[in-house]
Amino acid sequence: MPKSAHRFTPDERRASAWLAAIFALRMLGLFLILPVFAVHARSLPGAQQVTLVGLAIGIYGLTQALLQLPLGWASDRFGRKPVIVVGLLVFALGSFTAAAAQDLTGVIIGRALQGAGAVSAAVTALIADSTRETVRTKAMAMVGGSIGLVFALSLVAGPWLYALIGMSGLFALTGTLALGGIAVVLWLVPQPPRHGPAAPSSRWTQALVHPELLRLHGGIFVLHMVQMAMFVAVPVALVQHLGLPVQRHGWVYLPVVLASFALMLPPLLWGERSGHVRAVFLGSVALLALTMAALGWWWQQPVALVALLLAFFVGFNILEASLPSLVSRVAPPSAKGLALGIYNTAQSLGLFAGGALGGWLATHWGYAAVFHVCAGALWVWLVLAWPMRPPSRQRTAPASPDGPASAAV
Repeated sequence: MPKSAHRFTPDERRASAWLAAIFALRMLGLFLILPVFAVHARSLPGAQQVTLVGLAIGIYGLTQALLQLPLGWASDRFGRKPVIVVGLLVFALGSFTAAAAQDLTGVIIGRALQGAGAVSAAVTALIADSTRETVRTKAMAMVGGSIGLVFALSLVAGPWLYALIGMSGLFALTGTLALGGIAVVLWLVPQPPRHGPAAPSSRWTQALVHPELLRLHGGIFVLHMVQMAMFVAVPVALVQHLGLPVQRHGWVYLPVVLASFALMLPPLLWGERSGHVRAVFLGSVALLALTMAALGWWWQQPVALVALLLAFFVGFNILEASLPSLVSRVAPPSAKGLALGIYNTAQSLGLFAGGALGGWLATHWGYAAVFHVCAGALWVWLVLAWPMRPPSRQRTAPASPDGPASAAV
């Protein structure tokens, strides 16, 4: 296969970059308030009920999980762009509702609406529609990288923006960016190829019980459960054992995440070009399992903590890029949005479950137990993923708005 087959066309590069930015915007709504909301909530009526504070943070992931599947199916039925535009409008409405809230109940309503604009499946499906298989993993790497980068930047920028414009300003900013995202979708993202008709009921069955898809959906659940659970313990370790106040944690996260991007690209691209996708995938799961096990023993050692965080983000970013690419390649073409809807539902449920699990483990068994249980979950994932078969390599023509790309196995 010529080297040019692994290079983006101008339309592929433009679509991937803009859609990754929109995906990052969705995660910005989740991450930006994390460093400051628990403190801010104390000034709101109703904040004496700590359960409501947790609900205000977590309900975003819950409503997102509930709506990923129907909106993914809707993108198969009515088109990707219309669903994304409607989802961004709902997200903006939730942002402005939260910005105007005078009590914790109003914030909860706004956060629920933010999550209800669940366009992640439609955005991922549109990326898959707009790229050839030979470059799709790189396109998904943009999405995975955008999530890690937004997470790190949020931990740095959240406290600074909160001091500058307040919590209402943070919510209003995310709402304004969502409205700008609509303009990007309508006028800057190239029109993708036409895809097949809506999936019949048999395709629902295929998307729900396909063994390879089940492994991938279970994998993204475990990956994001581990991510959220470990960050119940990591901030405590940075305060207690690195001596860093919360407002300076971003100065650890940001260089670690940026370095991980550079380190994840060589194995990711080698696996794609050499046909060793399975080896890179399973190796990344094993890397995360070993990292979590090591953190369980050495999370109190400053140098080991930073080094292991770097190893975690390398494996995390590889898997974050590989998983949606594999889902899009395994799923039936006319049910791609549906399959990615199930995938993103599992992702959102993992975020919700990870926070709850991490908090429970830390309360009853200590912070080391969080890492040990996460390591156990990752070893189970590795065993279940071991029989996976990589999808057939295909040679595809560049995406064109005039019709679907041709493919030959």
